[in-house]
Amino acid sequence: MADVETRASEERLRRLEAVTDAALSHLDAADLLDELLDRVRDLLEADTVALLLLDPHAQQLVATAAKGLEDEVRQGYRTAVGKGFAGQVAATRRPLTLSEVGASDVINPLLLEKGVRSLLGVPMMAGGDLVGVLHVGSCTPRTFTDDDVRLLQLVADRAAAAGEIRAHRVEQTAALALQRSLLPATLPRPTGLDLAARFVPGHEFGVGGDWYDVFTLPTGWVGVVIGDVSGHGLQAAVVMGRIRSALRAYALISDDPAEALTLLDRKVRHFETASLATVLYAMIAPERDRVMVSLAGHFPPVLAAPGRPAALADVPVDPPAGITGSPRRSTTVPLPPGAVLAGFTDGLVERRGQVIDEGLDALVAAVRPAPTAELVCAAVVAAIDTETPVDDVALLVIRRS
Repeated sequence: MADVETRASEERLRRLEAVTDAALSHLDAADLLDELLDRVRDLLEADTVALLLLDPHAQQLVATAAKGLEDEVRQGYRTAVGKGFAGQVAATRRPLTLSEVGASDVINPLLLEKGVRSLLGVPMMAGGDLVGVLHVGSCTPRTFTDDDVRLLQLVADRAAAAGEIRAHRVEQTAALALQRSLLPATLPRPTGLDLAARFVPGHEFGVGGDWYDVFTLPTGWVGVVIGDVSGHGLQAAVVMGRIRSALRAYALISDDPAEALTLLDRKVRHFETASLATVLYAMIAPERDRVMVSLAGHFPPVLAAPGRPAALADVPVDPPAGITGSPRRSTTVPLPPGAVLAGFTDGLVERRGQVIDEGLDALVAAVRPAPTAELVCAAVVAAIDTETPVDDVALLVIRRS
């Protein structure tokens, strides 16, 4: 009897080690899920194993990975929460076993076609929220033990963490694609102006809501925008896109940057109440000799003119977009021939363990009049570390020819 208990204990330990193997931590999310499914099918001597992730908007479980039921994934199988075997596991958030599967117990015809006779399913949870369902099946009738349930739940917990990582990476990729699609593919070339820009996504916290924009208005003025929506990820990028489009529309009906940002305030207050956005909106005169600038909580641009020291433009900073307060102001800044105006987001000047003034001083020192805007951009990037930013970095340089 003691030998039987010892062997059972050793078997449980072997099973536990197989799904908590430290080597699995070195796999990326997709490979980890694949390896976990292989191991659990082997350990539980199952014929099928399937992982279904929750689509929270549709409240459906979507077949995401499988062994023995690969067609389920290829066909994009979905089942509503509460329906069928997996749906019941998701609805109750409790393990469920079926020693004898009947046609009324499952709604996925692939399980019956495969000849699955017994099923064990467990919920995948992350932070108290349902992520999906993991289930295994046997083509011969069997009764799953409590140890089997505990082992599968352990795998589900690990798979849930991997699924969260995978979902985060997918969202980050989508946010970066959206953000880059909203940045100008090529900068316009207005007469009398030379433009260059840099954009570096934040590597540590993911993509945020930084953007820049340049457009020529019907009056001949050139609109210049650089802004930053608080937060990171897809939601920040979506809000950024909406604010960018709204400001473009307001620019067409207003010839004053302060008025355009005042119109933007109403939009942000009503539709983007959970977001904080800072915006620099400038309009360059058709003669290119002056710039009207209005700041909604944003840093003033750096102005560098031949024969003068570079400095932050003397422009008052009004509250961020959507914040009520005193009327917004526009300030006219002279733009002599050869002068450079550099707008930027805080990711360029903020660093851990460094006060913001140090970053601003470094930027001002790096901006100098040069034959082209591209040379100015290159000089700033060379002087300031943009290879390991903690936030998105956007830099837009305008030079009067």
